Amino acid sequence: MPLTERHVLITGASAGIGAATARRLAADGARLTLVARREERLQALAAELGNARIHVADVRDPEAFAALADDVPDVLILNAGLARGTQIVQHNTPAEVDDMIDTNIKGYLHLLRAFLPAMQARGTGDVVLLGSVAGRQVYPGGGVYCMTKHAVRALYESLRVDSAGHGIRFTTVDPGMVETEFSDVRLGDADKAKAVYAGFDALQPDDIADVIHFAVTRPAHVNLGELVVWPTAQA
Repeated sequence: MPLTERHVLITGASAGIGAATARRLAADGARLTLVARREERLQALAAELGNARIHVADVRDPEAFAALADDVPDVLILNAGLARGTQIVQHNTPAEVDDMIDTNIKGYLHLLRAFLPAMQARGTGDVVLLGSVAGRQVYPGGGVYCMTKHAVRALYESLRVDSAGHGIRFTTVDPGMVETEFSDVRLGDADKAKAVYAGFDALQPDDIADVIHFAVTRPAHVNLGELVVWPTAQA
């Protein structure tokens, strides 16, 4: 399925996997809507790509996408997500818990509510959910984040069942360690974040963008459902 003139909406598009995916799909002719909170970064990326518009929004806001209802995407990439802190669950602050749940779970639900009914009515489309290997196994100090990514996996499975017969393909991409701003946000310290990847050949955003590109360009009858991507060095 060629991407030429297919409308792709990407959340969390201002950096990391979102920005890399935008570049990868734009190179094949996709028409993009880039969504994130950081307007300057979105404007710079849109200027670089040419065939893109921006929508400055916070995915935690259930009304943030009403203005886009008249332009239903062909490919919806739910990428915006984050982790906060390294505390065990009973020591996470209420703000950390709310931030992760509101972004990683409720943010996905807000986008699906905004666009999935029209995609189903049209009878074609792709929905890509960025999960994590943390949605398959937990790690110390990551309880709430892991919980949210387990929820993404359950959401993916529910979508496939509940939307069967509507012509929509659902894909969850679950990466291991990817060198992005994820650790900067989680740790709140650039030096500590840099140390996370020191001496380790982590995945890069372009690696995940390639996987997403492959999934959404398969023939219409082929649905690549669960894609787990590890760095070779991680086990």
